[in-house]
Amino acid sequence: MTSTDTHAQTYESGLGIRREVIGADYVERSLASATDFTRPIQELVTEYCWGTVWSREGLGRRERSMINLAMLTALNRGHEFAVHVRGALRNGVSVDEIREVLMQTAIYVGVPAALESFRIAAEAITAYEAETAADS
Repeated sequence: MTSTDTHAQTYESGLGIRREVIGADYVERSLASATDFTRPIQELVTEYCWGTVWSREGLGRRERSMINLAMLTALNRGHEFAVHVRGALRNGVSVDEIREVLMQTAIYVGVPAALESFRIAAEAITAYEAETAADS
C-alpha cells in the first residue's frame, strides 16, 4: 500500500492477499455470510489487516504466518488459529516449522495454550492434507 492508494484499492489488494493466504472458498463464505452487523468488520479486516499490513515489505508471508500462529496461540483464538494454520501451509510453512512455533509458545505463552493449539493444528493439517490430496 502506498500513501496514494484509495480505500477501494487497499481493499481490493487485501482481498487478493486474503484469498491467496486463507483460501478463496473461506473468504467467499465469510463475505457472503456477512450481515449488516458483521459486514463492517469484514471490510476492516480485508482492507487494513490484509491490504495494509500483509502487503508490507520487510516480512514475507511465511514469517507473517509463523508470527500469527504464535500470537493466536497466546490469545487462545482457536477458530482464527485453525484458519491461519491452513494459511501457513499455503505460505510454505512446513508442518515441522508449525510444530517448532508451537513448542516455542509452550515456553513463552504457556503449556495449556500450546496444547490447545497443537490439537487444533493437528486437525487443520490433516484436513489440509486431505484437501490437497483430493485436488491432485
